[in-house]
Amino acid sequence: METKKNPKIDLSRQGGMFLNIGMAVSLLIVIVAFEWRSYDDSGLMDLGNVEDDFEDILEIPPTEQPPPPPPKVQVPEIIEVPDEEEIEEEIKVELDVEVTEEAVVEEIVFEEAPEEEAVDEIFTIVEEPASFPGGIQAFYTYLGNELDYPRQAQRMGIEGRVFVQFVVERDGQLTDIKVIKGIGAGCDEEAVRVLKNSPKWKPGKQRGKPVRQKMVQNILFKFAN
Repeated sequence: METKKNPKIDLSRQGGMFLNIGMAVSLLIVIVAFEWRSYDDSGLMDLGNVEDDFEDILEIPPTEQPPPPPPKVQVPEIIEVPDEEEIEEEIKVELDVEVTEEAVVEEIVFEEAPEEEAVDEIFTIVEEPASFPGGIQAFYTYLGNELDYPRQAQRMGIEGRVFVQFVVERDGQLTDIKVIKGIGAGCDEEAVRVLKNSPKWKPGKQRGKPVRQKMVQNILFKFAN
């Protein structure tokens, strides 16, 4: 036989209402807890009646310091010095040497100054420049006879001027020969070779003495028409 419940005493039907009432009461408690204010009932203190124990402040006058004494300036003492006495002394000059027309004055011979040692200096400009024996035309004739046009330059069709720098020594020999501007293809080496085989030049002179002189000469490579 099944047990029947009385619907009037069934608490599960009113569970939602109890839940809402509980939540409302909890929320009310939380609000009251945050909004509740407490005040200290202690009375206000009248600061006018408070007895102070501060010491009286005394005004200290500034200390007056006397100004420093003025510096003592010592006046230099002027001492009069009597004028120096002039000393008069007779100077006697006795000339015992008699000069006659027959007296012969010896000539003073000065020793010759030693010659200046030749300075190993290379000049670029001198009074008498160095030159090829026979002149510039003879130099061109020498180049035409000795110069061999390189085959590589001929095949490549290279023409132009090769600038060669060298030093003409005091004896006319050419040294320190080097190309300063070339055209390549064997022309530079041929220009140096021709100058190395060159006969001795006439050296440059400075104050009539042969000196070393640095020169630059251009050699033209051009096909014959």
